Amino acid sequence: MDDVSFSVKEGHIKAVIGPNGAGKTTLFNLLSGFLKPDGGTVIFEGSAIHNLPSYRIAARGMARTFQHMKLFPKMTALENVMVGRHIRGKAGFIPSMLNLPSTWTEETRIREESLELMERLEIAELADGEATNLAYGQQRMVELCRALACGPRLLLLDEPAAGLNMRETADMADMIARIRDMNVTVLLVEHDMSLVMNISDEVAVLCYGQKIADDVPLSVQKNPEVIRVYLGEEDAENS
Repeated sequence: MDDVSFSVKEGHIKAVIGPNGAGKTTLFNLLSGFLKPDGGTVIFEGSAIHNLPSYRIAARGMARTFQHMKLFPKMTALENVMVGRHIRGKAGFIPSMLNLPSTWTEETRIREESLELMERLEIAELADGEATNLAYGQQRMVELCRALACGPRLLLLDEPAAGLNMRETADMADMIARIRDMNVTVLLVEHDMSLVMNISDEVAVLCYGQKIADDVPLSVQKNPEVIRVYLGEEDAENS
């Protein structure tokens, strides 16, 4: 990253795009605490978080998905979503280890809340399916739901449509829009330009670790520097 600075408005969907090697996933790793910046500051809801470990950033209300899915394959879809919900649990390690009655009550609550979330995202029919037996697009949906189960106010989505067909991509776009309607701010990295331009309120463009544009989708589409980066110098001049 080279002096990259931008903001994400609460309640908006913002996309970060750019060619391979632009620094998009590195940016996500810096925001979510998986990498520590050499300089600069990450501000989340008025507080600096760039020196916090990833689990504390998650506890503050920032969750993410990954470019390569990380579901627990031998668990059901519902159980995977419940894993995300446990970050909001209050039972503690010792009561859970001793299997005290208070943990039974909390586990029931977490199961109910996780299933309710799957219903809101219209994937409840997947609840009892083992993750490894789900279609690839369905696994993507479950992964996103698990991140949402953490109760984030900011959700980072790293290429949510990667590997999806056209129908699955449309379903993913609908799901992201529903998440925004649940008062969750969304920041996504994505290569599918149709998805990006259709659902984003703003788009930032990176190229080799530098920001070259940051505006509403229509303005970004017309930006000469963005056109040059995506089409090449010669094609941009002839466009």
